[in-house]
Amino acid sequence: MPIEPEDSEILSDLPTEHVTVAAQRRRGLLFVGLAVACAQVTMAIQLGLNANFLADEIGVSGFQLGVLEATRETCGVIAFAILAILTGIAEPLIGAGMLMLLAVGLGSYFFAQNYLWVLLLGLIWSQGLHVWMPLPNSMTLALAEPGRAGHRLGQIQAAGAAGFGAGLIVALVLTLVRVPMRPMYLLAGTMAILAAASCLRIPRQIKAPGPRLVFRRRYGLYYILSLLEGWRRQISMSFAGFLLVKVYHTKLEIILLLWTIIQVIGYIASPRVGRLIDRIGERRILLFYYSCLTAFFAGYALIPIRLVLYGVFVIDGAFFVFAMALTTYVNRIAPKSEHTPTLSMGVAMNHVAAVTMPVVGGILWQSGHQWTFLIGTAAAVLSIGAAMRLPKK
Repeated sequence: MPIEPEDSEILSDLPTEHVTVAAQRRRGLLFVGLAVACAQVTMAIQLGLNANFLADEIGVSGFQLGVLEATRETCGVIAFAILAILTGIAEPLIGAGMLMLLAVGLGSYFFAQNYLWVLLLGLIWSQGLHVWMPLPNSMTLALAEPGRAGHRLGQIQAAGAAGFGAGLIVALVLTLVRVPMRPMYLLAGTMAILAAASCLRIPRQIKAPGPRLVFRRRYGLYYILSLLEGWRRQISMSFAGFLLVKVYHTKLEIILLLWTIIQVIGYIASPRVGRLIDRIGERRILLFYYSCLTAFFAGYALIPIRLVLYGVFVIDGAFFVFAMALTTYVNRIAPKSEHTPTLSMGVAMNHVAAVTMPVVGGILWQSGHQWTFLIGTAAAVLSIGAAMRLPKK
């Protein structure tokens, strides 16, 4: 198999006596997938328990939820500085360290007794998570064979969906046998430690040789789409589950079941969506994605029927697989040396919106939850306009 110049930089220091370059790629991708899967078990437990834990155990209001989510999302901005400071360090090592922060912060929810505890611990695990976020995609792009980036990203996302689904199933079973929520956070921390160990098995030659952050005019459309994605995503992630629990009194086992269905769909759909992106391009995928999201947010705002909202919640969550088109777009427009800094800048733009929108959503919630979701509808509509500017091929 011919070695591309960039591949030589990544793999040149690896032993090649008994292992081919193709095998090295596969082994690296295997451990990226394993790290992502274990980390997603952790996040499944966090996300599955979050709305019920905050509403029932801690007793937060809609406004307090907005402040909590905005505070946690500031870690996405701080992640810029951390990535800049760590320039030149192997990405698998950075990932391992950040996953340990995730383990400590989220596992300590076992001890959280009030809103302040949750706020402080949220800063710890969220910082680790936000520095980790761009790394799996960057490592996957570095290890992917030429012309198969979308396929490999789909496989890694499928591994994450499998891990997330497994975490939800475990949490659901534990809930059905009446295990309290707090011990489940210890399990979440343990899985994050396993994810960190997996990172240490990824080839350490994977690193961005250039700066950790770049701002290029030619990537402007990607930045805009990332900003709008953060706006839309934060309204959905912060308030959709909270709506079902706080307004419609949905039990924990139902929330976990809904999230499990979402991840089963994601596991099946991710590789297929990845191949579809490779075949038809990002423009048509994103136009379809944002058009559907517009309808979903309108549904959250205007539909008062709980069973129908369950369906909207499931489809909305499953549609996150289409967002990988933003990553493959970076692969098309940026050289490999700028993948990580460009993806990190995308995360930055995402969090410019993510820091402010939960507070805005929490304030609007006090006048009625409909207003919170209508502002998400506006973000989806603006995203359609931005996606129209993508090249057709």
